[in-house]
Amino acid sequence: MLGTDYRLGSPVWLDLGSPDTTGAAGFYSTVFGWTFTDLGPDAGGYGFFQSDGKTVAALGPLTEEGASSAWMLHFKADDIQATVSAVRSGGGKIRMEPMDVMGEGWLAQATDPQGAEFALWQPGKTAGLGKVSDENSLVWAELHVPDPAAAITFYNGVFGWRSQDMQTPGMTYRVLSLKDGDQQQTSFGGVAPMGDGAGDGVEKPRWVPYFNVADVDATVAAAGGNGGSVLMPAVDVPGVGRIAWVADPSGAVFALLKPDPMM
Repeated sequence: MLGTDYRLGSPVWLDLGSPDTTGAAGFYSTVFGWTFTDLGPDAGGYGFFQSDGKTVAALGPLTEEGASSAWMLHFKADDIQATVSAVRSGGGKIRMEPMDVMGEGWLAQATDPQGAEFALWQPGKTAGLGKVSDENSLVWAELHVPDPAAAITFYNGVFGWRSQDMQTPGMTYRVLSLKDGDQQQTSFGGVAPMGDGAGDGVEKPRWVPYFNVADVDATVAAAGGNGGSVLMPAVDVPGVGRIAWVADPSGAVFALLKPDPMM
């Protein structure tokens, strides 16, 4: 599971680009109980979502031409220039070159060879999110691509990630873990073959954040009742927990998980 002892390749930050930041702040505050703090004009409308006084995600206006609303996962880079080189060497693209974010850290944005977008973060004053895996915070990161094996090869070359196959009905799911340490203890996400299921017609190569919630069905109802849409209704997955996929009013996709107590 995710923790805040961030190491190379850890999911370290998560933010939402939205065409309607005011509406998004209201939606997620209602669905997850988060509070939103706008950092002011100098930050370009960027701000933090917090739970129990700790940052669980961030929100800002869309900045890339032609971009649509989406959640962006950031992975830790110990040396962002070297990591950018590894992305390019593996066939990925750099959409935004590394930049210093006011001393908080170095940021770059990338796209993997199959089209899934992600970001890199080399910590400065800001190490990463203040709260993960607890209720109403990021608990899992899932990649959906046409060729999971090729994706694992790419990300292994960038971050040194390891994978372990898990058989589920109708497919092989690849569980991802960090480069070093116990493979189960350092697992943080997985790779699934892109298909017609969870995406409900909007499936494309993407990273999907999963948020830990106490009641998946109630959270789905709250999302739908506040302008969101249900992409995959709540379902129990043996050995994993109860999950669902939803989208916010601007179309940003995310997932919900009530983990199995044995996880």
